[in-house]
Amino acid sequence: MKIIVHDTASAMLDLLRRPLEERPDALREMLSPLQSAMSAIGDLDMVQMHQAGSGFRTDVEDPRYLTALRQMRDAQVWSRTEDCLASAWRRLSAAAPGIRAAETVHVVLALGDPDDELLTVRNGGYFGMGGLPGAIQLTMWPTATSLAKIGYAAAHELHHNVRYANVVWDPATVTVGEQVVAEGLAEAFVREVAGEDAMGPWATRLSGRELEQAQAKVTAAIDVAGMWNLPPYVYGDATARRMGCEPVGLPDAAGYAAGLRIVDAHLAASGLTAAQSTALPAREILVNAGVPTGA
Repeated sequence: MKIIVHDTASAMLDLLRRPLEERPDALREMLSPLQSAMSAIGDLDMVQMHQAGSGFRTDVEDPRYLTALRQMRDAQVWSRTEDCLASAWRRLSAAAPGIRAAETVHVVLALGDPDDELLTVRNGGYFGMGGLPGAIQLTMWPTATSLAKIGYAAAHELHHNVRYANVVWDPATVTVGEQVVAEGLAEAFVREVAGEDAMGPWATRLSGRELEQAQAKVTAAIDVAGMWNLPPYVYGDATARRMGCEPVGLPDAAGYAAGLRIVDAHLAASGLTAAQSTALPAREILVNAGVPTGA
């Protein structure tokens, strides 16, 4: 596998010097390395996807953007992300020799919208998308958390990227079980690569009775299928509402925390690592964890 972390710092600095009317096309060009892999889920407008995914705005002048980009460059965000991905791939490929993976993975990091509460408040200033083999998209606004952990978010997304080069993801049939297992595996993998402190806030936010209640609700819905039925169980009510889905009474990132507990039970029962479990069917992991499933 060849991993290319694109120099979007230079691309965004150039974009921000352009007139507002030229910025959408410049952004589309910056995001173009993702287009081929993203086309697997339809004819997407990459600029619209960027805006819907908490990306920086192209229709306003905002002096905070240049300051944020300089902060990210000073923190060596791009090179550290590249290093984390290289380390993650070495671990994955050693743990599962011969595992299928995209020949090339394009990694595009975009500045986020500092006024987007989903990004800055509920996700610590960073998140990513990596479930389509060959493409990893990262979005961040510099915070203490995001500056420290963006590379580990990339490793989380690489785990997804490799998993879905081996496990079929069908939007019509994908289940809550598959989604929460995938998130749990990816966070357990980050822990294997860099320790507990590297894990994202989405996996560690819940504890105690709140976590017990969330896990009970998620596991009760483990066989719920269909992509648009999953967000409330994976991301929680607030994000589900933003995505146009009906809430089910769950806190932010409930599926991540529940998925990590499921995966930890699987790891304890099987003796495997998260890296070794990358391509395992969700049903096998759920069975090992003692979670009833009819799938």
